[in-house]
Amino acid sequence: MILFCTLSVSVLQAKVYVWVDGYGQKHYSDRPRNGAQELAIHPGYSWYTIKRVYDGDTVLLQNGQKIRFSGINTPEVEGRYKSAEPGGEEAKQWLIQRLKGQKIRLETGLEKKDKYGRLVAHVFSEDGEHINLELVRKGLAFVTLHPPNLKYSQALLDAQLQAETSLSGIWGRAFYQAKPYNEVKGHYKKGWNRITGVITKIKPTRHNIYLKFSDKFAVKINRKFQELFPDFNQYLNKKVEVRGWLNKSRYGFNLMLRHPASIRLLNGN
Repeated sequence: MILFCTLSVSVLQAKVYVWVDGYGQKHYSDRPRNGAQELAIHPGYSWYTIKRVYDGDTVLLQNGQKIRFSGINTPEVEGRYKSAEPGGEEAKQWLIQRLKGQKIRLETGLEKKDKYGRLVAHVFSEDGEHINLELVRKGLAFVTLHPPNLKYSQALLDAQLQAETSLSGIWGRAFYQAKPYNEVKGHYKKGWNRITGVITKIKPTRHNIYLKFSDKFAVKINRKFQELFPDFNQYLNKKVEVRGWLNKSRYGFNLMLRHPASIRLLNGN
């Protein structure tokens, strides 16, 4: 049985705070701290028509704007430069049928666009259903939080835990089961992964914190996200599961985390 780290859950709040460090860099958190200001989020409520569904988490509006669903990720579908992943086509077809003939309402966060220029938003149907949340509830998507866009994070995580416990959708597929870090080899599985191992060393650098499983595998956390996490020492010499996208370098592999919901202490520590 896998347990969420209790301190991870405690940081998932509705309010968002911002402060500037001594280097002039902005930091965001969903926990208050000295010198931080609470940000007001005012979502819009215009209605839009969908022109095309690319996959389970990306659509094109009639006005030409691409929408990337906030807080979630669905498996890839077959494309010119990418291979299909199990469950990807299922998520796409569900989204097509669910929104057929309907307009949608969008709620954006503090960062409105991603690096590809897509509008990042929570999507709601005309009958009031939160589509991002429903995809997670049905096991068609997994949660991937990108601070400072943390709205609805607790609801998404609750839905994911329920889907995972019941082995719904992707959670019942062997392709998405957790594997030990030492099984990650040269021909590693690209895309989203679940990796387990014992944190044997914590290595801070100027820009990042590394939680090392070994000299060849580490969890990488940018310092701008550090305030979201509990004391990293609580993971030392403990077995954990981490979730995210693997990166390969000449030193081995690393998996970058942006939010403590992506690291879990495993039962039995």
